[in-house]
Amino acid sequence: MTTIKVTELEGDGIGPELQQSVAAVADAFPINIAFDRVDWSLETRERDGDKAIDAAEASMRENKLALKYPTVTKTRSPNALIRRRLDFSVIYRPCVSIAGIESHFKQAVNLHIVRIATGGTYEDPGQYVGRDAAVSVRIVEREPCAQAAHFAFELARKKGLRMTSSSKHTVQKVTDGLFETVVREIAADYSDVEFGNELFDALLAKIILRPQDYQVILVLNEYGDFLSDMSSGLVGSIGTGASGNYSFNPDRSVDIAMFDPAGGTAPDIAGRNLCNPTAMLLALGMLLDHIDRYDLGHALRLALLGAIRDGETTGDLGGKLGTKEFTEVVIGRLRDQLPAAR
Repeated sequence: MTTIKVTELEGDGIGPELQQSVAAVADAFPINIAFDRVDWSLETRERDGDKAIDAAEASMRENKLALKYPTVTKTRSPNALIRRRLDFSVIYRPCVSIAGIESHFKQAVNLHIVRIATGGTYEDPGQYVGRDAAVSVRIVEREPCAQAAHFAFELARKKGLRMTSSSKHTVQKVTDGLFETVVREIAADYSDVEFGNELFDALLAKIILRPQDYQVILVLNEYGDFLSDMSSGLVGSIGTGASGNYSFNPDRSVDIAMFDPAGGTAPDIAGRNLCNPTAMLLALGMLLDHIDRYDLGHALRLALLGAIRDGETTGDLGGKLGTKEFTEVVIGRLRDQLPAAR
């Protein structure tokens, strides 16, 4: 049986319950997923400081794969720290309508948002100029743009999807202009991929009017943050989203990949068998896709989304199941899907 080693960054709040759900589902696969557990609870991170970050970095550099559970930020953001340590320059967030989840938006959404995870104004907290003004520097770097563009075009090619880059290059002519220049350079190597460009403000309106016109979307840091949250609202839940974080080798192939849910630690329901593990299980599915076991990732998604479609889900989505019971339903459905996925 194939063994895959995966770093597991243990978290806070509902993190332990999500971890139990992932472990139970992983045991149902015809491969052995060996988890290298790193205690990333707030207590450990506050007590050990940089040693906790060192442990996570060492494990992830060895295994090249990680699952991260929700963590509390008190004095320092563990997400920001590990992204800097490992040079995660791209975040990939699929945002897809799920049958069985009610939304005010009735059209089907199938967006694959690729976000440059460095630069923008997020890298500079800014400073005051006198008493009545403030300034921050917006940074756009060529290589992260190239890595993200390569990733986005590869994703579009593999899935047979259209690719769109979006910015405000008509106004931010230098920063967004550099981004668009790099994207066009990379596009020259992907003549088989349908490619277009949209101004970001127009893109938001057009997605709401005709979401079917957009599939893979490549954007700079802030734009990706805004677009991901808006898209989560369109599909009815920010709590069912998962994302991948990537660092790259010199040839722009992926070096290290970390997958995590979009939601937080939900301390109000922690330990009560109430949390919804959907996003965490979708993150596991993304990990399986990444290691070229799309058959297993697809089987997991069919099981998971089939349960939600049929109303066999947790209370936040209108169902009557607890976390453990929902996980058991998914495992039962997964076993029905696995023969075709072997």
